[in-house]
Amino acid sequence: MKFGREGPQEVISMELQSYVEGKWQRGSGNGTTLVNPANEQPLGTATADGIDFSRALEHARKEGGAALAQMSFAQRGEMLRAIAKALHANRDELLSLAMANGGNTRSDAKFDVDGAIGTLTAYADWGVELGEGPLLADGDATQLGRSARLFGQHVYIPKPGVAVHINAFNFPAWGLGEKAATALIAGMPIISKPATSTALVAYRIAQIIVDGKLTPPGVFSFIAGSTGNLLDRLTGHDVLAFTGSSGTGSALRATKSIINGNSRVNVEADSLNAAVLGPDVENDSDVMNLFLSDVVRDMTQKTGQKCTAIRRVYVPKAKVATVIEQLRERLGAVKVGDPTREDVTMGPVATAQQLRDVRSGIGKLATAAKIVMGGADPVAGIGAPSGKGFFVAPTLLFGESPAQGDAVHELEVFGPVATVMPYDGTAAQAAALVAAGGGGLVTSVYTDDKDFLRGAIVGIAPFHGRVVIGSSKVAGQAIPPGTVMPGLIHGGPGRAGGGEELGGRRGLAFYMQRVALQGDRALIDGLLKR
Repeated sequence: MKFGREGPQEVISMELQSYVEGKWQRGSGNGTTLVNPANEQPLGTATADGIDFSRALEHARKEGGAALAQMSFAQRGEMLRAIAKALHANRDELLSLAMANGGNTRSDAKFDVDGAIGTLTAYADWGVELGEGPLLADGDATQLGRSARLFGQHVYIPKPGVAVHINAFNFPAWGLGEKAATALIAGMPIISKPATSTALVAYRIAQIIVDGKLTPPGVFSFIAGSTGNLLDRLTGHDVLAFTGSSGTGSALRATKSIINGNSRVNVEADSLNAAVLGPDVENDSDVMNLFLSDVVRDMTQKTGQKCTAIRRVYVPKAKVATVIEQLRERLGAVKVGDPTREDVTMGPVATAQQLRDVRSGIGKLATAAKIVMGGADPVAGIGAPSGKGFFVAPTLLFGESPAQGDAVHELEVFGPVATVMPYDGTAAQAAALVAAGGGGLVTSVYTDDKDFLRGAIVGIAPFHGRVVIGSSKVAGQAIPPGTVMPGLIHGGPGRAGGGEELGGRRGLAFYMQRVALQGDRALIDGLLKR
């Protein structure tokens, strides 16, 4: 397939292959068809049926594991740096693929691809900082005897298995990159499996890694299609990291081999992320502008198909009308259509099923809230063929009486949809409403009132992996809450899956075994030398 800066120049269906056992392999059968969500033209097919996953796992464990064991943290870091540089060298092509197969605007495509490059680079730097030693110390040493000679030290060492990564459809580049970065620095070989519907970007990344010989044999494997019986063959030394729906996450956790072998599983699932406007925030202030900008960005960036997108917006009752008016004005400027056009600012959702789910979800939210803008009706995308494309309008709802258990607090609509709801201006009620979402990845609080902030954080933080504080002092340099930072954990309790990814050095722990060493201090210190 030929791609340029503005997307596909010609439509040629291609066959995606899997890279396992050190070679590219075709699957059997017709497989899944990948399409351009703006015009529904086929782009390729993918199937992994017939792949011998037992041999694929064994090759990764033996060849890849052995190769990584011979590398220091610093050498693994330089391996990641080489991958990041190669992706940057092919950036325009990756952006075009994201626009074609993901329905991304160029800006949205950059968010995904540059996120992958940035995360790989960040972990490359951390790998170099960790140095040449084979182990990582965990906390301080403990003296066990009467003298300092006999002591104990907790350390981390790579698990002797393989890391299976199952990524979501919305971030084929960043999802691959963030999981690969932590696993490879930790010393585990990976088998990366993207969501099939939007796999073109991940497939091209796999080609770049393989063609450039950027990893030793067995360190990187790639599956284009279904995982088949792969998960049935995992052992207690293997790990599984999954991003996707809570239903699929639960099903994966129930895999017999995972239960019997106690394989580690990390799930990042649904999340009803929230934004809370403090009672002190004045109209036309820097904090109000930050709040409005963040809500609109999170609703429309990647067409709202972000696990970190703001779904619930809590506003003091006296400010609700003003906030809705300003959000409607900003959302009204959004241009929906073919994402390769410069005048389009929001593309389609990624698949026909996603479109059906979003339309159905809006209808369910409307049982607890009133649609004040947008809705589930068909949308004619700018520049798209008549009747084609998976387009949906930015949709804003108003829930006058929010309550735990209503649709707004139970259902994540994975599209450009958010609901504004009032609260009484107290931190206690704001926190209780946010907590009604059952656990999330991120909530943002906008205020300069320290007392309100203290109460909000105490009530909100236990239900989230990250809390973003928007205030006047940082308004000019604030990083949007929907942006995942490699140095901060990404994950959350409850509905969000109960997992953690990234977080700098913390992200390595999932891929390593913590063990207590007990003995002569000089010998153990020698093992920890860089």
